[in-house]
Order: sequence, then structure tokens, then C-alpha cells
Amino acid sequence: MTTEAAPPPGSAGTSTASPTAEQFVAVQQSAEFAGLRRSHRSFAFPLTVAFIAWYLLYVLLSNYAGGFMGTKLFGNINVALVLGLGQFATTFLIAWLYAGHAAGKLDPKAEAIKARMENGA
Repeated sequence: MTTEAAPPPGSAGTSTASPTAEQFVAVQQSAEFAGLRRSHRSFAFPLTVAFIAWYLLYVLLSNYAGGFMGTKLFGNINVALVLGLGQFATTFLIAWLYAGHAAGKLDPKAEAIKARMENGA
């Protein structure tokens, strides 16, 4: 009984060269890969720090500034509700910004590296 291995998902049966461990290490140490990593980190780290600070500000205000957070803005809408909804809005905004950054700057660089590795260059 013979079983053939199915091609990996997304490969549509195409055959590509499998890079060696040495090639992966060489690419990882290349200036191009360092630029890709730098581009990712220069976007992701500042936004992560900013969002964590924004979240902690909300938590601290909720715990220690109850009077301020309970301030009614209009009707039954208070500062806490507006800032809480702002947390959701900020999350979606960051995800949208990252998707644009990845599509415009990270993905083309990553695809170029991937293509070169698959072609054995």
C-alpha cells in the first residue's frame, strides 16, 4: 500500500525548492530581512505601547477618578462610556492601520524574500 503525500495547502500542486536551514539562517542575517524586521517593529512597538498606555489610563481613571468618569455628557451617556467605546474604536483603528502598513510595506518585502528563497537564489 503506497501513500503519496499531498501538496501543502495553497501550493496547488506546484513544486518549489525547499530551502535549507543554512539558507534560512543566511536570509535571517541579511540586511533585507533586518529592514523587514525594522519596518515591522517601528510600526508595531510604538502602537502597542500607546495602546497599553491608553488602556491603563482608562483603568486608572475608572478606579481612582470615579467622579470624573461619572460625569454626564448628555442624557445617560457619561465619560466612562465614551472612553470605553473609544477603546473598541482604537482597537479597530490600529488593526486597520496595521493591515494597510503590512499590505503596503511588509508584504512586498516578505514576498520578495520568499520568492528568492523558493527559487534557490
